Amino acid sequence: MRLIKLSLMATMLLGSSAFAIENTKVSGDAKLYYGTQDSDGPNGTDLFSKESAYTNFAARLDLTTDLTKGISAGIGTQIVTTLGVEHNLVNKVWSNAHTVDGSVGASFAGGAQVDSAAWVDEAWLAGSAFDTTLKIGRQALDTPLAFTETWGVDKNTFEAVVLLNQSIKDTTLVATFIGKSNGSADDRTSLREGGSGNLNDISATAAGYVAADGTFNTFGNQGTYAFGAVNNSFKPLTLQAWYYDMVDLANAYWLQADAKCSKVEGLSIGVQYANTDLQNNANLGYLNGSPTQVIIPEAKETSAWAAMIGYEMKDTATFKVAYSDVDDKGVLGVANTATGSVATLGGQSKLYTEMWWNYGYVSAVGAESYALSAETKLAQIDFLLGYYNADINTAATDVEMTEIALVASKSFGPLDTSLALIYGDREESANDIKTADIQVYLTYNF
Repeated sequence: MRLIKLSLMATMLLGSSAFAIENTKVSGDAKLYYGTQDSDGPNGTDLFSKESAYTNFAARLDLTTDLTKGISAGIGTQIVTTLGVEHNLVNKVWSNAHTVDGSVGASFAGGAQVDSAAWVDEAWLAGSAFDTTLKIGRQALDTPLAFTETWGVDKNTFEAVVLLNQSIKDTTLVATFIGKSNGSADDRTSLREGGSGNLNDISATAAGYVAADGTFNTFGNQGTYAFGAVNNSFKPLTLQAWYYDMVDLANAYWLQADAKCSKVEGLSIGVQYANTDLQNNANLGYLNGSPTQVIIPEAKETSAWAAMIGYEMKDTATFKVAYSDVDDKGVLGVANTATGSVATLGGQSKLYTEMWWNYGYVSAVGAESYALSAETKLAQIDFLLGYYNADINTAATDVEMTEIALVASKSFGPLDTSLALIYGDREESANDIKTADIQVYLTYNF
């Protein structure tokens, strides 16, 4: 959702940090999210009708423990439910993990039941010795092109083997094989994969980045090897480099540098460069309603770059401006390989320009984007005001998306609350669709 800056700890991929466990720890949260939208598009909705509304209740429970010195383990469970309100209060949900009792094409108002979903999203074993950690199993990951998203009520995770080494001073080396994912890009129920269909296919979700029932499927075509290096030898500067071998699908790499200026207090800068190279004869499934699977016989690579400047006025406000450009020559974008419609297409991205709510635009092929944001605290309430714009121009697509987001957040002990007002304007040759969303986020942490 927010502009994401990878930290050294985030890139260490330990979603349930194996280094900080003491004996046994139980944690979790309960979420109730609600949103409603006004739209002037075809079959547009207004804020006060159930056709415009979407909601979900979700709960998760995590347990981590030390098994012996240097050996730890963790397990996590997730449940999402509508509490039955799809029959009378809303026509959409947040999570695609739900399935529908009956035809997925049936309207909620027509009597279709949206079934609850529950799954084990983490189950891992980790061991540490001699500056090296090995973590095996179902886990959250955080790398530039394969990561866990948490902006909705649930989270996508991976089945992976992760090896970390910190023998070199101020440097973390990462090697991993990701075999399975329960992200929407690998959802075998989707029409794109030749399945019978899911809630994403009928546009009935607001944050549908998890596969139906939270089921884990083969990641990409045959899994992905990823290698990374993060260096912080010069303390104001963090450098990172990542390479991905998506077996029988694509190769990709990501370079990033973030620095805090020592001469101007509060000033920070960052640059990013990414490249995805789809392999010849790669199979992208049944894209865009195609009756046959889309196979790209001779694909061109896609490159993207981004830059960001931020300034933090101590105890006052933080301002950021960012720009990114994705060339129009390739097929794949530079978004999360685990979510969206297919690898690196349509999901959340780590680009500095990423929008607060409308993902899939700034990371698309042919997108030229910029973002302006300001954050401050007034009366003990955190405020974010963001302006985002993406202009996508290719031989096949001419779309401009503008978003303005105003978010107010405040915590009351273990209860986190947020209210978001989001304006969107999607312009293309045939349509100019304006939307306004009001969203309420309630999260109780325990």
